[in-house]
Amino acid sequence: MLSFEIEGGHVLNGDITPQGAKNEALQIISATLLTSEPVTIQNIPDIRDVNALIDILRDLGVSIEKTSQDTIIFQAEDLDISYLETETYSQKASSLRGSIMILGPLLARYKKAKIPKPGGDKIGRRRLDTHFFGFEKLGAKFNYIKSQDYFTIDATNLKGNSMLLDEASVTGTANILMAATLARGKTVIYNAACEPYVQQLCRMLNSMGADISGIGSNLLTINGVGSLHGAIHTLHPDMIEIGSFIGLAAMTQSEIIIKNVSREYLGLIPEVFNRLGIQMKFMDQDLHIPAHDHYEIETFIDGSIMTISDAIWPGFSPDLLSIALVVATQAKGTVLIHQKMFESRLFFVDKLIDMGAQIILCDPHRATVIGLDRKFTLKGIQMSSPDIRAGVALLIAALSAEGTSVISNVEQIDRGYQFIDKRLNALGAKIERL
Repeated sequence: MLSFEIEGGHVLNGDITPQGAKNEALQIISATLLTSEPVTIQNIPDIRDVNALIDILRDLGVSIEKTSQDTIIFQAEDLDISYLETETYSQKASSLRGSIMILGPLLARYKKAKIPKPGGDKIGRRRLDTHFFGFEKLGAKFNYIKSQDYFTIDATNLKGNSMLLDEASVTGTANILMAATLARGKTVIYNAACEPYVQQLCRMLNSMGADISGIGSNLLTINGVGSLHGAIHTLHPDMIEIGSFIGLAAMTQSEIIIKNVSREYLGLIPEVFNRLGIQMKFMDQDLHIPAHDHYEIETFIDGSIMTISDAIWPGFSPDLLSIALVVATQAKGTVLIHQKMFESRLFFVDKLIDMGAQIILCDPHRATVIGLDRKFTLKGIQMSSPDIRAGVALLIAALSAEGTSVISNVEQIDRGYQFIDKRLNALGAKIERL
């Protein structure tokens, strides 16, 4: 198990460029299975989850040619579908939540697929019903072998259909529309997710010859086509990493410029951090965060306590609530953090309390943070990273704390953040990988 040893209290300074979007990468890389022609993907983040998915595609028989540090040409010309029956596949797919994204492309092109119950962050229930509901609407038949935690799907007669998703699932929407691109007839998806990741996937599929309209809305229409061809696609910068760097700058009283943020795809992220008292300035596509000796949480118009909660796009991403919570610990004022989606995502706050933060965990979904207004500095402690986002939130807390902290299980952080220790050390942080 890897650990970070962090010497807190250092002010950071400089420019940092966000990596390619992790969540987009998992969908886009899976979509390369839809064609036998080469597909070039640029700005791929070098992180554990993405590399694990690429490893599965390589085992399936996809040709992987890395032409630069962040560019790969994928060609799924002749796949070995029998690989899905192997123990190796079972082990690799079950350890990666993103492995679920290969189902739609495999069903579209090879008419069958199977997958073990995928792993990922331990942040609460993460059901897959939306994926399989959509596949069934397209004519697929699936079977869940409970004793083995395995899903098998037969899609010998994929046909377009209209469907109303039970939730606006990002991965569910992506999986269904990938399957629908090669299905016969027209598919209409109501209550579709419209996050930038899904928009990017739709644009790439259209560049490959798909016929998808309604991009950026909650109503997608897909007219099935006979085949798809190759394309070149560049991943957007990771908006979750951008939000993490905003929080990092505020907590460590640092001046940071975040380069090339794709402002139009940040949604409410800047506004929510503004509500926490963090000032920032856009300079074309760069985002300047000045040093904050002090920041104050806003109240609602009637003076009541501010609530920050997650919501579907363009609302505030649930992946950034952990960062917002940490930032609030050193603000002036009080805020209620409401995590609606996952019931275990706030359980890392006990580590922050041990560091000296004033937080009341109201229930699995809500925590009240009473800002210390920098009158009391957090102290360094030993802790463990429970998931990707909580791990980075704890790293930010440790960088702002007095003394030395040790965070174990940083493999969780490596799943979503590329060389985070080296990149932050370049700004003046003191992080040692043990």
